[in-house]
Amino acid sequence: MKLGTYLRPEGIEAVFAVLADGDLLDLAIACEGRVDDASEAFASMTTLIERWDDVRALAERLVDAAPGRAVRRREEAHLLAPLPRPAQMRDFLSFETHFRQARAAITRLWAQPGAPSFSPDDPLPDLFYRQPVYYKANRFAVCGPDTDVVWPSYSQVMDYELELAAVIGRRGRDVPTERAAEHIFGFTIFNDFSARDAQQLEMPGSLGPAKGKDFDNANALGPWIVTRDELADPYGLTMQARINGELVSQGSSADMHWSFEQMIAHVSQAETLHPGEVFGSGTVGGGCGLELGRFLADGDVVELEVSGIGVLRNRVRSGRTA
Repeated sequence: MKLGTYLRPEGIEAVFAVLADGDLLDLAIACEGRVDDASEAFASMTTLIERWDDVRALAERLVDAAPGRAVRRREEAHLLAPLPRPAQMRDFLSFETHFRQARAAITRLWAQPGAPSFSPDDPLPDLFYRQPVYYKANRFAVCGPDTDVVWPSYSQVMDYELELAAVIGRRGRDVPTERAAEHIFGFTIFNDFSARDAQQLEMPGSLGPAKGKDFDNANALGPWIVTRDELADPYGLTMQARINGELVSQGSSADMHWSFEQMIAHVSQAETLHPGEVFGSGTVGGGCGLELGRFLADGDVVELEVSGIGVLRNRVRSGRTA
């Protein structure tokens, strides 16, 4: 099932399911008139994820019935991020090619006197192969499809990043890898917009990205979440990026060095994971302008497409013209 969040005309966030013809079914409206409390599970994506095991069968019946009063035309609906307020966001570094190419590009574009230089053929740190590595992203800087992303005033170099993301569906601690798939609710597309010039200034501080990643609408998710049962193989998905209709990046989730199951097992060591957390795959090889030597300009429309999920579309705007 494909599940997302949209904004009703009266300004209320509501959860929908995508119908076979592409229209949207407002699940809460479809539930109106029920005497049990099942409809409360459709109040938000967070509550739906938390209660999914209890209401999945009901959601399937509602989609099959598709009462007309609850159907919304896709082109008339204002989609939000499917999970407007994630419980937590982590972004991993799981594609070896991206690591190699991005590191070499940084050397080429922002080499500092005395700093180490790298080529794509240089060996990666042993840590990359020993355990998944990640940073915590700003969960309050989330936006959905067809939303403008305004460049922060302190940056002149804006970039997109083509990623797959897993949404945690079940609470767990010390989760073994072989059971970790049970904790995945579904998958969505993630565009980790990056202010590259700001990022390169702060990374020598040995902590992690801050204002290079933290600005309003920097974390685009969508267009919806595809539940785990609907994606037969999340590690065989074609991933593409287009700028103004031109194909600029193409890769596959098959190239992930670390699986989402391994990420879950690693993060959940002595730490409880919660429904509604988002795990980004990291950028697929060749999946950003940094690697390609092509950055974004004012007005560019970026479309990320992942097979089996859909298309996440956003326009970037300069803060001077927005």
